[in-house]
Amino acid sequence: MTIPVDPQATEHPHPSEHPHASEREPLPRRDPRLEQQARNRLHPQHLSALQALGRGAATPQERWMGPKGVMRRNPHVGHFIAANGRKRIDRSGRSGPAAAGAGQAAVVAKARVLPLVEIASPAFLIAVVPDMTGGRLSSHDRDVLGLARQIADADPAHLGAVLAVTFGTLREEGDAADSVGLGAAGADRWLHFADSVHDGYAPLAQLAELEAIDTRLAPRLWLLPESRTGGGERGRRLGARLLCTGDALARPSGNVYQLEGELAAIGRGELAEVNVTGRSGNGQQDLTRALTRILLCEAECAEPVEDVRHAALPLEWEADSTARAMPDVIEDLGPVAVDPSAIALGEAEFILSAGNGIRDWDGFHRAASLLGATEGASRVAVDDGFMPRARQVGATGTWVTARVYVAVGISGAIQHLQGIQRCDKVVAINLDGGCDMVKRADLSVIGDAGAILASLCQQLEAERGAGGDAQAAGGASAAGQSSTAPAMSSNPSSSPSSATLAADAA
Repeated sequence: MTIPVDPQATEHPHPSEHPHASEREPLPRRDPRLEQQARNRLHPQHLSALQALGRGAATPQERWMGPKGVMRRNPHVGHFIAANGRKRIDRSGRSGPAAAGAGQAAVVAKARVLPLVEIASPAFLIAVVPDMTGGRLSSHDRDVLGLARQIADADPAHLGAVLAVTFGTLREEGDAADSVGLGAAGADRWLHFADSVHDGYAPLAQLAELEAIDTRLAPRLWLLPESRTGGGERGRRLGARLLCTGDALARPSGNVYQLEGELAAIGRGELAEVNVTGRSGNGQQDLTRALTRILLCEAECAEPVEDVRHAALPLEWEADSTARAMPDVIEDLGPVAVDPSAIALGEAEFILSAGNGIRDWDGFHRAASLLGATEGASRVAVDDGFMPRARQVGATGTWVTARVYVAVGISGAIQHLQGIQRCDKVVAINLDGGCDMVKRADLSVIGDAGAILASLCQQLEAERGAGGDAQAAGGASAAGQSSTAPAMSSNPSSSPSSATLAADAA
């Protein structure tokens, strides 16, 4: 005879037999269906299943570690719906769940704080006089500062400091202590002469200040860019002046692109241990000579500083009375108006660039002429034969550093965006409000490019015609004004005056 046994009595004895049985927690129950949904990343209830199991939040995962230790990426994260209703993949991280909460990835990357380096008591000084074309650092200036940084940091036992000397009006693009980004370019000390005596083309007054700096601070080397915008002339004038005072090592070395030898010897004052190589024979040969105190450096002579930020401490300086008492032998008559089409893309301040969205090329050329802008183009427009190869903007063409860059009908390929990453203000005119160029732009105009350019030309002609009539009637004079960039809004029919965008960009 078999006696039936109660399974509950077997698994759960009476509480009197186990005093602490009432304090036990209930056994966890598995939900195979919920776990299956959590494993299947394509399941519609995947996120809610992860949240229910306590394995994730309600937002999709972008990356996770696979079972074999390989980082996997979710291809379904980062898309958005464009204005035309089509799904677009966002590779920049500016939209989608990745940008939610923490802000846009591009903005976070741009605002990252670099480690600050301060040199309190330098063993020596390396003086750099950047050109500061347009009141800001050029890529050539950054390369020269990078070379000075390599020399100053070559000997850890004799750390040097980089002294930047600037003249004239500068554009503010940094913090209050470093208004032009000299610290991020590698400068430890900063001397700026902002009065009217040194503004514009004033080589004699600037030479007097450089000679006074050499007398008081005795920098070990002078580094200047070998350029047509002031660096080459300043360096040769300074070399001639110092040679007249008996400094035999002050003979300038031109077209320098490489230093050979132990750079740490410069920190110890042993300049004879280092040689300098520069271009000669109209750039066809290399000339190697002993290191001199004044180096006129070519572009790409060194890598610019990118990973750290130096203090760029301003120095207190009493202006040399010789500079102020300098006779007006040379008079600066101001800038000369030039044809914008004759300006190289790498030096242009205002660029109107065309892409595949342009259909009326005569209207585009007319708009560029009225705006006084240098013409540029995307690779598609160049390959189709509408623009010459010299006008191609991008990584496969010319890297531009314009203050205002207007992209008309350009969707924004990655090569093109790389070429305009140093532009201050970017204006996009495009039909697609979700294209990459619109995301990069500081100001976007969504609409037909041809119609917008035609309307802009009409407003410019009407404004200039009204200005001419007012001047003829005795109104405000318009003389002395240079060509300016257009101010556009998201509503082309209510565009403000065409003379405001360049002022805003400044």
